[in-house]
Amino acid sequence: MNTSAPVLYLIPSTLGDVSPQDVIPQKTLQILKKLDHFIVEEERTARRFLIKTGINKPVDAITFFILNEHTGKENLSSFFENSGNTDMGLLSEAGVPAVADPGTDLIRVAHRMGFRVVPLVGPSSVLLAVMASGLNGQNFAFTGYLPVKTDERAARIRFLEKRSLMENQAQVFIEAPYRNNQLMKSILETCSPETWLCIASNITLEKEWISTRTIAEWKREIPDLNKQPSVFILQKI
Repeated sequence: MNTSAPVLYLIPSTLGDVSPQDVIPQKTLQILKKLDHFIVEEERTARRFLIKTGINKPVDAITFFILNEHTGKENLSSFFENSGNTDMGLLSEAGVPAVADPGTDLIRVAHRMGFRVVPLVGPSSVLLAVMASGLNGQNFAFTGYLPVKTDERAARIRFLEKRSLMENQAQVFIEAPYRNNQLMKSILETCSPETWLCIASNITLEKEWISTRTIAEWKREIPDLNKQPSVFILQKI
């Protein structure tokens, strides 16, 4: 391995409105402060986050490259070329890059172009939720977002419930916060009463709330999850 090669650092961000110093290790913050080039999903929020970290340089002196759903794959190599092949940071909007977040295509390009790819430590809502769930942390699958259409979503939930039993595997998924209540309704209508469900909301934030109950128990006390960033973990044991 060429240890003198330029580095693409994968930089986690906070999961909400909390001080970076509270949830991100000092080493990660120290590396971040040395970088002059960042690949970000949204420049405004990236600027705000970097200011909160206490960077010791003007934000206007930093170069930002935008990576979102409008970025063509053919443009990804230009990010590295236009940086002069210097060290760069891929900064997530929330949590860790490339996990329920843009970046996988970019990271493959970085590998091809000879960059070292270095993941840095920080909060991952998926892993933190699994840790706190009491469900299978030895065998779990993160399946991302479920379908939006009601019938397709219900079919997917039935599949995940069956898979969790057959493979003894916790099924982890998420939803846009404003659709959480619709997802919760589908889960309660679809799953068996004895199936376990963990809901982990606002992880690392002031209103953090994590609870694991059976579907029958959730039906007796249905939480209001509207606009509450949440991770759902389902397992039939």
